[in-house]
Amino acid sequence: MSNQASFALRSRNPDVLTCIANLSNDEVFTPPEFANRMLDTLAEAWATSHGGADIWADRTVKFLDPCTKSGVFLREITSRLTAGLAHEIPDLEQRVSHILANQVFGIGITQITSLLARRSVYCSKHASGKHSIAKAFTNDDGNIWFKRLTHTWDGNKCKFCGAARAVFDRAEGLETHAYAFIHCDNIKTWLAESFGGIMQFDVVIGNPPYQLDDGGFGTSAAPIYQLFVEQALTLEPRYAVFVTPSRWMAGGKGLDKYRERMLSDKRLRRIVDYPKLYEGFPGVKIRGGISYFLWERDTNGPCAVETIWDGKPTGPVVERNLDTYDVLVRRNEAVPILDKVRSKKEPTLDQRVSSGKPFGFRTFFHGKAEPKNLKKPVKLFGSQKVSWIERTDVMVNPDWIDEWKVLMTAVQGTSAAIETKFLSKPIIAEPGTACTETYLVAGRFESKETAEVYAKYLRTRFVRFLVSLRKATQHATRDVYSFVPDLPLDKEWNDAKLYKRYGLTEDEIAFVESQVAEHVDDSVEQVPDGDE
Repeated sequence: MSNQASFALRSRNPDVLTCIANLSNDEVFTPPEFANRMLDTLAEAWATSHGGADIWADRTVKFLDPCTKSGVFLREITSRLTAGLAHEIPDLEQRVSHILANQVFGIGITQITSLLARRSVYCSKHASGKHSIAKAFTNDDGNIWFKRLTHTWDGNKCKFCGAARAVFDRAEGLETHAYAFIHCDNIKTWLAESFGGIMQFDVVIGNPPYQLDDGGFGTSAAPIYQLFVEQALTLEPRYAVFVTPSRWMAGGKGLDKYRERMLSDKRLRRIVDYPKLYEGFPGVKIRGGISYFLWERDTNGPCAVETIWDGKPTGPVVERNLDTYDVLVRRNEAVPILDKVRSKKEPTLDQRVSSGKPFGFRTFFHGKAEPKNLKKPVKLFGSQKVSWIERTDVMVNPDWIDEWKVLMTAVQGTSAAIETKFLSKPIIAEPGTACTETYLVAGRFESKETAEVYAKYLRTRFVRFLVSLRKATQHATRDVYSFVPDLPLDKEWNDAKLYKRYGLTEDEIAFVESQVAEHVDDSVEQVPDGDE
């Protein structure tokens, strides 16, 4: 090998991969430091299952990044293998040639990222170029594959990823975002054809594209990262390590089956969770935070869960079964509290709270500014203001109009890095009222007094803490109330009474109150004032 440094890009100060901007929030570059945390987790798991062996000293292990962007995973893997194989393959040029030709493989998600990945790994955008440190290749791609693909349309959507034809059926020369790894009928056959032989990868690792935003054509911002994970697991690698948004744990559009699969898979052995906005990937706004997991094919058992906050673990790693509940309770400290609540087998508020559009009106719908000239006026609580409509305009749940109601906003949250309130202030809506989909009808009552008792219950820290366990984003839909007990309303409830009812310890109370801010004003709203 020439005097050229084998990994010149990595040796620059600062590292070039810490400086590049993300393409979008859909295709997020992984910071090198974060990629190395994932690789450390992989190395620990390998050593545990292989008698303390060093994965980076094994010349037979094959790695695949099926959604490479900057090439950071492949670059860091190559760097570690170069150091780890120094004893077995002393000659640096032979060692690097072996690693790049036989051990590290990638699939670019776009043309520009494939060039960037090759530049990161081979020190040249062309694997066979004169500046490339890879000497075994006679083609430009090397082992980092990319070709422009088109979607396979089934009517108006792609049969593989669900992309909208109206948006992604693009002219030649434009990126289609038809990602190769998830656009084939048989991934094993496709990989053999693309890389020139049967490929059995020991490790599949990556940071997949998060979503496809169709610009409002009916499936806006549909997640797709789960498709990469599911496809990777069909390859049956020894290990799969992926970083994705964490919203799959408790919500997310179209992620119910994926969540069920992941929570029930006993080969999911470790989850490292970063719930604080911007912490995992600084500068990238991913509501609900991010996390990475390690899946191990040849083991079976509980999953080790760790939460990182401000760069440090919030407590010890806890091994637990993830399928105890239908969502993943992210904080280990919350599990025993929830267990105490659910052990009473009480009904829950999701049976009381309405679904979206309780009266059939969209958010942007507004009535008249005043009730005059209306035969039977109904006050309509809408986005940021009250208006008036005719009673005959209410086609959905008209029998609710004349009941006392407690309204809660269907969206609650800000752009802050830390969510501490989780629910808006309840609104007491008197008989003769309705609302748009800005609100859910959280409860219906015969009297104002009962409605007020219920509204105060919703404002307790205890209730909002239980909501937080299911609320992954700003959306506060009916299902976020599924852990909240539906208690008798013949007396008022406060946090002290609730803590005592469920036997919370001092430490558990302190944890609840560290997670949920107290409402300074203990009153309820009589008119809407927007999200709190």
